[in-house]
Amino acid sequence: MTAHRTTGDLATAAGAVAADALTDDRIARGLAGGDEHCLAAAYRRWGRLVHTLAARALGDSREAEDITQQVFVAAWRGRANFRPERGTLPAWLTGITRRKIADALTARTRRTELAATLGASLEHEGRTVEEPERVLDRLVVTEELSRLPRVQRDVLELAYFADLTQTQIADRTGMPLGTVKSHARRGLQRMRHSLELAGAAR
Repeated sequence: MTAHRTTGDLATAAGAVAADALTDDRIARGLAGGDEHCLAAAYRRWGRLVHTLAARALGDSREAEDITQQVFVAAWRGRANFRPERGTLPAWLTGITRRKIADALTARTRRTELAATLGASLEHEGRTVEEPERVLDRLVVTEELSRLPRVQRDVLELAYFADLTQTQIADRTGMPLGTVKSHARRGLQRMRHSLELAGAAR
């Protein structure tokens, strides 16, 4: 191990010890004041709590990891709204977590509704097609939706089910407007391509 690597590891360890030594109140006030070190300390101290709440509600550890990241990003961006004198930081983080969980569950419902809508549309267009092929159409649509990257699914759901403009989606998610447009375009292209292939296979 090099001296540089050793020094870096010691510095990281020292930083972790320093973060662990901070009181809850110091972390809360530091976060509210824009101290990134306190954000990191908050993540180390309460990240497991947030993840556990999300995993229990969603039944998916990987999705819970996404929620955990979203919670702390939202906490950092919304730190001006946090008042340590009005409540504890863990309680505030728990509130954010519950909202993110609710959003995730709503997104699941929207994906199911979208799959059902597209599946019904394919079935209506091909009423003369034999039943096995209609079943295949529905499977293709459902599978393609599940294959879309999470961010593309979220953007399309916000656009079609929440009736948000791309600008509003950018404001809600914190993504640049150009990125929102790119995700929407790619998601639609991918779904359209899949449906065209399904139609050609008939």
